[in-house]
Amino acid sequence: MERILEEAVRSGRGVLREGTVATYIPELAKSDPAALAAACCGIDGSIRSAGDTATRITVQSISKMASLGLALNICGEDLVFSRVGVEPSADPFNSIMRLEMRAPHRPQNPLINSGAILVLSLLPFRDSNERLEAVLGVMKKMSGNNHMSVNEAVAASERNTSDRNRSLGYFLRSVEAMEGNVENILDTYFRQCAIECTVRDLAVMGATLASGGVNPLNGDRVFSSRTSIILRALMQTCGLYDGSGDFAVRVGFPAKSGVGGGIMGSVPGRAGVAVVGPALDARGNSIGGIRTLEILSEKLSLRVL
Repeated sequence: MERILEEAVRSGRGVLREGTVATYIPELAKSDPAALAAACCGIDGSIRSAGDTATRITVQSISKMASLGLALNICGEDLVFSRVGVEPSADPFNSIMRLEMRAPHRPQNPLINSGAILVLSLLPFRDSNERLEAVLGVMKKMSGNNHMSVNEAVAASERNTSDRNRSLGYFLRSVEAMEGNVENILDTYFRQCAIECTVRDLAVMGATLASGGVNPLNGDRVFSSRTSIILRALMQTCGLYDGSGDFAVRVGFPAKSGVGGGIMGSVPGRAGVAVVGPALDARGNSIGGIRTLEILSEKLSLRVL
């Protein structure tokens, strides 16, 4: 396993120069574009890794799996999916155009920014701190890492440069698609995206979903089997935004990416597979990470499609 992981990372390094780190969030521009790591966590709890495994990134949009799972646990799927759709989007993750053009003005799925912001608004917490602690608590349970925390410098950087997300939030409220204090909800969103993790954390999170919602390290149930199925289905169809179809063809298992450079993959009944590589392609997905997962999928027969 170690040899295959090392081979896959080596192949991924070969395309890193074709990518660039995210610069629209200034703190992310400080990321190392040459870093790349991969990890695999079996549903038996065994973990193997290769590459720059000490690299820490912020989860960014991968956090949407935790907040959506929390909303499904608390509110139920009927309520959640009456407010946000489950259809893939061919538009960028922060698109305003599609949201405005569709009637009713409902986000197409919970994994684009407008959908994730709306999902947070459904959680029954009084303020941003309570809401954040609930989401962070889910991520700790998914990863088995009780020391996860928010990188406040990245959160502040996102807060200061997120006019597009504010536009999405205020538009949703203006058409009565979302209730609540927009700035309060957005504060949770910025901070949950800034939760720090390693490639190992992401692999365990993927394995938790692969095992039907049970953390393979400690046996704790995080989600029901039904919620895990929903999360994996949305990862498969929407997890890499407008690159989801290409990823399904090239790699072939459910995954969720983030502009911090992480990709969390989940192979049902087998393993969580993850990569960390801050150099991104034009769609905002880890360019070396996708190449690495493509090799792992082939060598380990991980494809589910």
